[in-house]
Amino acid sequence: MSGSQCELPAQVEKWTTKDVARWLTSEVQVDPTFADKFEKEDVCGEFLLTFEKKEILEMGIKHGPAVKIARYLERLKKKEETCSGSESRMPCLVERWTKEEVYQWLVKNNNQFAEQLLQEDVSGDCLLCFGKKDFKDIGIKTGPAVHILKKLSELKDQMEPNMISDQQKVVVAKTHKKADSKKVIQNARQNISDPRPNSQIKLSKSKQVKDPVQQVALHRSTIQNILEELAKDDFKKFQYFLQDKKNEKNVRIPWGKLENKDTMDTAKLLSDHHGDQALTVTRDVLVEINQYDLASRLENIMVQLGQLKCCSEESELKREFNQGEKLKNLLTCGGNSLESYERFVVVANKSSPEQVQHLQFLTKLQLLCVLDFDPNSNRPHGLCHTYKETRVANLHSPSQYQGPMNSVVSSLNLYDQTSWVFCNGRHDLESDANKELDYTTWLKKSCKDVEQLVAFICNQLLCYGRGLIVFLLLSPVDTDNDPFFETYRSFLKHTEEQSIITICESASSYAKWKELIVEKFHIDIDPISVYELTLSQVNGTVMGLGPFSQSPAKLLPSSDSSSVVLKQKDEDLLTALDILSLNQCENVFEDESGPKFLKFRMQEEEEFYRGGKVKWWNFYFCDKDSKKIFVKRDKYRNVMDMIRSQHKYSRNACVLLNFFHHPGCGASTLAMHILWDLRNDFRCAVLKDTPLPKEEVADQIIHLMKLESGTPSPVLLLMDDLKETDSLYDLVNCIRKAVEDSANVNVDHSLNCKVIILNCVRSHSPKEQYKRDNSTQCQYITASLSAQEKEEFEKKLEELQETHEKPENFYTFMIMKSNFDQKYIKDLARNTLKNFAIDTDDAKLFAFLALLNTYVPESGIALSLCEDFFGVKMARHPEDCVLDTMKIYSNVLIVDRVEECGGYKTLRILHHTIADACLEELEGGYSLMASDITLQMLHYDLFFSKGVVKDRLMASIERMLIRRRRKKDSDDREPFSPLIDKIHQQQGGQTVQEIFVKASSRYSERASIPQALARYLYINERDFPEALKWAEKAKNIAANPYIVDTIGQVYKSNLRSNMDKEKQETSHNPEDLHTNICLAINGIRAFQRAQEQSDRDDNFQVEKPDDESDDFPRKSYNIFGHVGVLEMSFLVFEILAKLPFFEERHPMKKKYLQSFLNGSIPISSVHKDDNQVNNRYAEIIKDHEQFLVHLKPEVKKKFDFLNCYFTYTKGNSEFDKVNNKTVCDHFKKYVNLFCTEPKELKKVKDDNPKLNLELLIEERKKYLEKTQADTFSGILQYLDRSAEEMEKIVNCYLFLQQTVKQKQNIQMKINYILANVVLYLLNPKSKHLQSYQKLCDLLLEALQAVGHHHTCPDPYYLALLMFWPTRSEENSEIRTYVSAIRSSSRKHMSKLFYKRSTVAHLYLGRENGLKRLVSKPSLDKNFLTKMKRDFLAQLWWNGDIFKEKDISSRLVRVGGTIEQGVVFATYSRLKIPVHPARWSGIRSGCSTEKISFYLGFAINGPLAYDIQYEN
Repeated sequence: MSGSQCELPAQVEKWTTKDVARWLTSEVQVDPTFADKFEKEDVCGEFLLTFEKKEILEMGIKHGPAVKIARYLERLKKKEETCSGSESRMPCLVERWTKEEVYQWLVKNNNQFAEQLLQEDVSGDCLLCFGKKDFKDIGIKTGPAVHILKKLSELKDQMEPNMISDQQKVVVAKTHKKADSKKVIQNARQNISDPRPNSQIKLSKSKQVKDPVQQVALHRSTIQNILEELAKDDFKKFQYFLQDKKNEKNVRIPWGKLENKDTMDTAKLLSDHHGDQALTVTRDVLVEINQYDLASRLENIMVQLGQLKCCSEESELKREFNQGEKLKNLLTCGGNSLESYERFVVVANKSSPEQVQHLQFLTKLQLLCVLDFDPNSNRPHGLCHTYKETRVANLHSPSQYQGPMNSVVSSLNLYDQTSWVFCNGRHDLESDANKELDYTTWLKKSCKDVEQLVAFICNQLLCYGRGLIVFLLLSPVDTDNDPFFETYRSFLKHTEEQSIITICESASSYAKWKELIVEKFHIDIDPISVYELTLSQVNGTVMGLGPFSQSPAKLLPSSDSSSVVLKQKDEDLLTALDILSLNQCENVFEDESGPKFLKFRMQEEEEFYRGGKVKWWNFYFCDKDSKKIFVKRDKYRNVMDMIRSQHKYSRNACVLLNFFHHPGCGASTLAMHILWDLRNDFRCAVLKDTPLPKEEVADQIIHLMKLESGTPSPVLLLMDDLKETDSLYDLVNCIRKAVEDSANVNVDHSLNCKVIILNCVRSHSPKEQYKRDNSTQCQYITASLSAQEKEEFEKKLEELQETHEKPENFYTFMIMKSNFDQKYIKDLARNTLKNFAIDTDDAKLFAFLALLNTYVPESGIALSLCEDFFGVKMARHPEDCVLDTMKIYSNVLIVDRVEECGGYKTLRILHHTIADACLEELEGGYSLMASDITLQMLHYDLFFSKGVVKDRLMASIERMLIRRRRKKDSDDREPFSPLIDKIHQQQGGQTVQEIFVKASSRYSERASIPQALARYLYINERDFPEALKWAEKAKNIAANPYIVDTIGQVYKSNLRSNMDKEKQETSHNPEDLHTNICLAINGIRAFQRAQEQSDRDDNFQVEKPDDESDDFPRKSYNIFGHVGVLEMSFLVFEILAKLPFFEERHPMKKKYLQSFLNGSIPISSVHKDDNQVNNRYAEIIKDHEQFLVHLKPEVKKKFDFLNCYFTYTKGNSEFDKVNNKTVCDHFKKYVNLFCTEPKELKKVKDDNPKLNLELLIEERKKYLEKTQADTFSGILQYLDRSAEEMEKIVNCYLFLQQTVKQKQNIQMKINYILANVVLYLLNPKSKHLQSYQKLCDLLLEALQAVGHHHTCPDPYYLALLMFWPTRSEENSEIRTYVSAIRSSSRKHMSKLFYKRSTVAHLYLGRENGLKRLVSKPSLDKNFLTKMKRDFLAQLWWNGDIFKEKDISSRLVRVGGTIEQGVVFATYSRLKIPVHPARWSGIRSGCSTEKISFYLGFAINGPLAYDIQYEN
């Protein structure tokens, strides 16, 4: 504000009429006559605030000044900056135009409404305040109004137009009502003077030094004088960058010569090494370290010394005034930072080495791509080659830009790295296909590809955000028959000419270029061209521009408290990481006590406390002013200690730490603060949400770990609520493997070879998840403040009140300060919506945001989409335009930047609790339900067309409809998304179906919506035919296992529903049995197809459900098909058990059911009453007999398979826990149905001795079956059971072994041996044990029978247990058994082991015989009294368990070697291959070393634990 306004009372309501008049004349700067009118009408401050434009016009004030006063009044009401301040991007002279100059400007642009605006006294400052509505109020329709506004916006990219002279103003003023407009225009044009002075610098040849000795001395002295003006740190930086400069012999100055040298010695070294180029090199280095003033001074000296041409032969031409300023305006939209454009596209033709040295500014631009017409560009001294010395560029051809956008962006790495496209040959590749083409040939062969490339850039890559196309005219274009010119033509077809600028240092080349464009396109490109600056001046000007968001040279911590420089090229390569440097934010502002920095700080703090995402700057401000408070949540210390502990004590190469949190409670800020505070100890980075393969991300992390240092440095990564949470464990495994494979990283640097991932996980029940997770590797934070935190927030508010105006409007801060008080939030929502009008576009958009931000926190709508929604494209920044349109809601809105796809801006509500409260207010106060808003969103075509920002919005809407949350205090998920659940409760199924049907038309290529609708229909509506229709529709879109599983679920639910109905009915219809069996057949087939699809072609490695929630990820092998078959089968058993002749409660009838399902008797032999109902039942069963008889063996097969799955592998999925419980519950039903016998059979057995033996055999088999001891995996589960149970099992097997028919059963013999081993471990003194030698003999018999290619690994597992060598006894056959067990398990169990590690149930101890086998449960017993089972499991998982004395005292370390990365156990000359249980213990480099380890026995072979190198 100006000083005059500061004199006015602070509260406008207290202004007198004279104060109002003074404000109008001094601040608004209108004619005093208008101020007099206000004073005469007794308009004081209180009345002024009630005025609108209509009242001002009624006072007899014309439209021009009325609009200006109204705009200033609006900002006064909002306490914002003045109108001219907000329009500062317009040329300042426009604001000073008189109404006559406005008239002349409009006449010059052939506008028919010039006279109308002149009559309304529209001067330049008034015109800047006009909007479309203001034009409409004076009778100018939308079309001409938009045209005027567009022309006005173009002025920001042009030099100040020199309007008519004072004499002409008088003429126009006197004659504008009478004179013919054409004559006025003609007279004005004749008298407009050219403002561009003819300026030319002439060289003073007398000042040029010709003596070589004198010249060297002068150069050295000049360099020294320049260097002495550098600060100490800047001088060190100069030396560091200088070492990269090569002389004519391609030799650099060694760092050893530069280190610790003063300015004199450095100047001498530089002069001696670079000779005549010493001054040029000095200038270039000064530019690189951002010393632009010194570089400019040196350049002036070089001009005087004759080392630079100050002008070319074309300098006799008239020069445009201040082209440097014009260049800045073109590249920054009238600002001072290159951040005004999100991305640049550069088109360049052939360049010379002399030009290339001045094109360094390209490295500073956010280049999307470069279209290069120089085939030698990638040769030494070429433009591309030079660019790649400091930045990363991927070299492409135009044809590579064809295909779907997402595919092209991903494959070419667009937005992350520069794409350098060779558009006419590439001579560094020796092939005819890469030769440069003449125009005619190029037109035939390459023109189409280039046109498609240009269309792709303009219509796909630059269709949102702000982008600028720069044509670098480095060599003359003399004819329109030139590929370079054709490319300009292509760009004009697909974008506005104002988006294309030209840079050319040759005036003659530019003149010809302009002539061609005027001739062909009738476009004047002068306002958007720079053609009178040398490339050196262009380079210096651009390098002097912002962004000011990062330090000039980034530093990273290294060993021994040292640091290394992060080069820009290395940072370009690490596309998945946003790296935090040691000196982040330092040396960006020259004067941190100056107004520029203070203003920047105020803006950044205000944005953060309002609700913007935290930036590194916020922590930098905190460090700079330690007296000021930065509130840390109490969990800060817990998380910090967790990280330090894992870094110090964990033996894992990569550790994943989960940080569960409520949305919007400050967890991300806390996590970033921890990174900031640990940046001296770790190399810190934020992991971006990237589509890159996990292996590539892991390689980038290792690259960061080893960057610029022989010794690795520990890495701390932050993952902040990434979308790809399901692949997190994959990434951890990839990082571990990358550490192991890294040639320079070994266990000697184990403390530094650590990657710690802090994973922020948004959850609606963080405390419950924390309890379920392992407490040593997770923490949680909730939306509830402690007393200490409340006190800190109070202190911070007092501080903000001293430094910021109205901190009570920092709503996110205030919400947290109020401890998330619901009353405060609801009052805020109510006040925000007090003028809500649903019929307006701004209200609709706000309702959309309220819905989105409630159900998808921090989602937003791109600003470009908002502009399209409102139908506006204003001259100002998009955020200004959109926020002005949304002004009555702007207090709770904020603009965020999304970094993906090159970056763009989105609009969202400050905090998700505000969005939630606003949604409630809309429902309660305006009867606008969530369903209404959802349907409205689905109605707009704008939101569902192709494009990156629209794809992101579509993904948010889809997530809102289908993403399910975890149930509180449960491992299961809610059946539907929170939004659908709410709509169902409020309005019922019809509305839900309407939404899903509409959504399915919008997401026609996505299976998730019809799948969700199918689930809704079968769960809530019980409309099974309709549910099946939608499930089949989903399958036709994407037939993945989860969709096919949904079809099975529809059949299962239908069958259960039928069974429930039949329970309530007194009479039964046999036809229901037929219907139910058909449902079961179809359901089982669906589950089988789902499982087959999951097993086939590695689909299970890539498929995942669309409705997977962030806090409920699916990991590992999918067994849902197996479980579904079990569930359907037992429903069939339940149906059959209710039939009159199979009634389960009747013993003999139950025996009939068992016999029928076992296939012992056909249905025709089952005794039943002869009646019509029973006969019909029998007929139906007869029709489906084959299906029914196969159910029991199929169920047994599933139980055996799943038993293997849960026994042999480590459970790492909560779904496994759920499925394991389901399987166990069904096995109890199985035992009850098939493994029990009626008491009446005992009497039969006693009366018939011959039958007695068969019944005894059957009885033993059933006992083994019901105890799950009839399988190898089942017996292993008894290692933690009682010895008494195991003795019964051993006796059963002994009895079966002794019967004649059972002796030939090899698996029976194998199980018997294992049963003895388990019994020995439980009770070595049991009388039921066979001797060790007897067991060995039995095993040898079995091995002889099965050979080396048995279908199961069981016999070879026993061979390892029984015949593993000792130091005194060797068994050469053991290698054969190891090979056999690996081969058998790989062939028959490989799918079980996907994403799961095998479990060693037994370990090698210190004794002999069976005594040397130590079971894992016996080892666990020593710890379960001291710690929780979850914590113990964590010790086993990370290998720390082997540090415990209770383990090392019982197990024996086995000596061995590692050769070519393969681990061997060695016994004298015998070498036995062993799998390492954890690859992180293996050094890379394929070094042959002696090692030792503990040995465990798993079903896929021996495993080496705790590998240690002898040296």
